[in-house]
Amino acid sequence: MLERYGVVYFGNDWFAENRTSSHHVATRLAAHMPVLYVDSPGMRAPQASGRDLRRAFRKLREALRAPQRVDTNFWHCTVPQLPFRRIPGVPLFNRLFSQWALRRAMRVLGTRQRISWFVTPHPGFLARRLGESFCVYYCIDDYAAHPGVDAEVIAASDLALTQRADIVFVAPPALLTTKQAQNPQTRFSPHGVDAQLFARASDPATKVPELARSLRGPVVGYFGSIHEWIDVELIAFLARSRPQWTFLLVGYAAIKLPELEALPNVVLAGAQPYGSLPAWAKAFDAAIIPYRRNRQVENANPLKLREYLATGKPVVAVGNPEIARFAHVVRIADGHEDFLAGLEQVLADGPEKGAAERMASVADQTWDRRVEDVLREVATTLAAADMTFADRRVPG
Repeated sequence: MLERYGVVYFGNDWFAENRTSSHHVATRLAAHMPVLYVDSPGMRAPQASGRDLRRAFRKLREALRAPQRVDTNFWHCTVPQLPFRRIPGVPLFNRLFSQWALRRAMRVLGTRQRISWFVTPHPGFLARRLGESFCVYYCIDDYAAHPGVDAEVIAASDLALTQRADIVFVAPPALLTTKQAQNPQTRFSPHGVDAQLFARASDPATKVPELARSLRGPVVGYFGSIHEWIDVELIAFLARSRPQWTFLLVGYAAIKLPELEALPNVVLAGAQPYGSLPAWAKAFDAAIIPYRRNRQVENANPLKLREYLATGKPVVAVGNPEIARFAHVVRIADGHEDFLAGLEQVLADGPEKGAAERMASVADQTWDRRVEDVLREVATTLAAADMTFADRRVPG
């Protein structure tokens, strides 16, 4: 029954340095129905940095053109909003401008009925205002706990969208009970993984990137963005404690890293194409998830956990409820010394020990399967709603 629908999908910046579940889910939805991907504005107010200014100009330029076709069943557009949400008049302007711009952009979906699909909460004021038949909230994080956001505004947006949606999917297990209390139509939907892509890390034909080929081993690796929730002090401690190891960090650094830059055995590779991550991971002898213990991390569902496991590499991580579900294949550490001891152990064991078990632990958790499960729930809920509507029309 989903064939008669098109999706208006509010996701993270399509051109962001890091591929998130927002991108993985959207591309797979397009295999089932047309998708208009709408770049959501950032949750924090833009800074006067060169990166933020370039991003703002790019979004303004994209907003002035028609939706761009990305693939056969997939279009992308940008609808910018003023970020100063507490200033009187700004929320009303954002709503009216966004409704006008989106109604024009949605023409690419033709005459199909629409499903609005939100991956971030702050565009949620548009839910039920676009003429859609159904609303999905795919909650992947504790958004109000992100650094630099207006926590009160984001928490209110998250609650309102949760209550307004026809169905809610929650990726972090720590948020499930709260969301179910706010909306009974809430389902647990953990992240998936491109298992086939990351299995290339164990393929003899995969070539390690030139920068990583001559690194002195063992190599302790990390890929992903480096934000405030990454424990830089932990990484520095590990690197100073074991100067004979190399620490290879692959990803965009959103914060300054002078302490790491000063260490000769830390290599900062910067942002790299998503498809190249298995090649970088091939250089790892062990992979790390060095989170700070805070509310955001406690409620997180890290994509890199499943991606690391799909490479087969041993993993040492700071724990949270989602990571704890994989305790049989991940070495969970509590504190700096325990993290170092965990690395010592997995490096002594060697990367091959337990590799098959790690890969098997996520082999059936692909993004394709996740999206199929989610769409099955959407179709069931839609069918139930249609039956209820039909019953109401039958004369008593």
